This record gives sequence, structure tokens and C-alpha cells, in this order.
Amino acid sequence: MKHKINLTDLRVVALLAFFCCALWGSAFSSVKTGYRLLGIPADDWASQLLFAGIRFSCAGLLAISFGSLRAKKLLIPAKRTLPKIAAISAFQTILQYFCYYIGLAHTSGVKAAVLIGTNVFTAIMISSLIFRLEKLTLRKIAGSLVGFSGIIFINLNGLSGGFSFSLIGEGLIMLSTVSSGFSSSCMKKLSKGENPVLLSGWQFFFGGIVLGTVGLIGGGKLPAWTPGSALLLLYLAFVSAAAYSVWATLLKANPVSRVAVFGFLNPVCGVVISALVLREFGQINAAFLLALILVCTGIIIVNYNRTKKEE
Repeated sequence: MKHKINLTDLRVVALLAFFCCALWGSAFSSVKTGYRLLGIPADDWASQLLFAGIRFSCAGLLAISFGSLRAKKLLIPAKRTLPKIAAISAFQTILQYFCYYIGLAHTSGVKAAVLIGTNVFTAIMISSLIFRLEKLTLRKIAGSLVGFSGIIFINLNGLSGGFSFSLIGEGLIMLSTVSSGFSSSCMKKLSKGENPVLLSGWQFFFGGIVLGTVGLIGGGKLPAWTPGSALLLLYLAFVSAAAYSVWATLLKANPVSRVAVFGFLNPVCGVVISALVLREFGQINAAFLLALILVCTGIIIVNYNRTKKEE
């Protein structure tokens, strides 16, 4: 007799949420490793976008296949759903990862992992002030200020021994978090009555085609294609497809607040994995650890009260 997994059990939620964050955290070092294996230099934006386009097109196909197997039918979007997919993809995949892939080539994986942690705060601000989906409380403001103080601190005193900020590196990574914030609000607003896995899969596929096409038009190429780089690309596709599918499943079974509180694990996993894989141990000093603590504390403050209530 089969035992059905209880997706509302806090232990199950914690385990699956950690699984998602570990996958997302591994993407920082994996993308930078992919640049090295494929022979893509830091200034070759077209090849970086081609790399991203192939990854997300494959991720979309994997998510659609996974969702179709679960639903026991092929997930084909209805005509009324196509504009929703286009809107979500514009922020979630096209703009976010246009900035992410180019920005990551010009900063360290460890630093990018911490900067990406600000997407929690940008999502809250955009949801509250622009989309009016939730109330902006003093606790949320306080948590955001604590988290952003960590980002400021790490740039002033942390990674490279002084102020270190470039528009094409850290600037684009920050812009990708703003796009991520818009995508979260778009997904929440447009997903009513829709299958979240269908939306995720098709927006990945559509966004990947757009990114790859822009890369090809710009002269992008993958000069050092090997079995190893192909496996890495498939792994990155799996990261996106699996993590977003599992996260969407958790959100469907639980109040948003119960799942969202685990988002603070994302920058933690990203920093640790980047340090191990990219050998960026020298970047993890006392100032960095304090900044990371501030980022995680801010996220916990923002979500603490929400975990006490069922939405």
C-alpha cells in the first residue's frame, strides 16, 4: 500500500525547501564552471546568453514533461494563458537571467550568492508598493533594512578589502533581483486558476528561446563543447526545472508564508557551495560572515510573524 507524502508536514516542507535552495545555491558555481568548460570569456555577453537560452529551454521541456506525467496529460497552455506566460517570462527568465548571466561573469560566485539574497526584500517592496498584493508593515520594513545593511556592509568592508561595486557585475546582479521581485508578483497575480507547473515550464521554454536567439544574433557560440559541459548544462536545466516545480508544489499545499520563510537558505547554500567548488575560501572572512548574518536575519524578521498565522 502506497503512503502519500504529507506536503503540509513541517518536516517535509523543511526538507523539500532545503532541497530547492541547495539546487538554486549550486547554480552560482555551476554557471561559472560552465563558462570555464565552454571557453566563454567574461566579456562575451552573446555566448553567455546563448548558454542561458539553451539551459532554460531544456529546463522548460523538463518541467513540462514532469508536470505532464503528474497530470497524466500533456500540459498545453490555453490561448487565454499565453499572455500570462509571456508576462511572467519577461521578468522571470528573460530580464532576470539576461542580467544574471552577464553580471555573474563579472563578480564572484560567493558575492553573487549574497546579492541574490536581496530578492526577498525587493519582492516584498514591489508586491506591497506597486502591485498592492500585501500590506507593508513595520516588521517588513525593519527586516528589509537589516538585510540591505548586510549588502552595504559586504561591499564596503568585505570581499575584496574595500568598496567594490561595478554596474556590469554587482549592478546587473542587483537588477536581476528587481526583475525577480516583479516576476513573483506577476506569478501570484496571474496564476489564479492556472497550473503553476504549466506556467513555469512554458515561461522557461519561451524565455530560453528568446535569450538563445539574442545570443545567436549577437554572434554567440559555445567553442569548447564537451561531454562534461553538456552534462553540466543538463544539470543546470534540472536545477531550474526541479527546484521551481517542487517549490510550486509546496506553495500549492501550504500557506505562502510557511514556505517563503525557508528562502533564507538560498544565499547560505550559494555561499557555501561557491566557496567549495570555486575555491573562493579567501572571500569568506569575518566581515563577510557578519554581512551574511545580517542578510539572513533580515529575511527571518520579515517572515517571523507570518509563520505564526495560516493564510
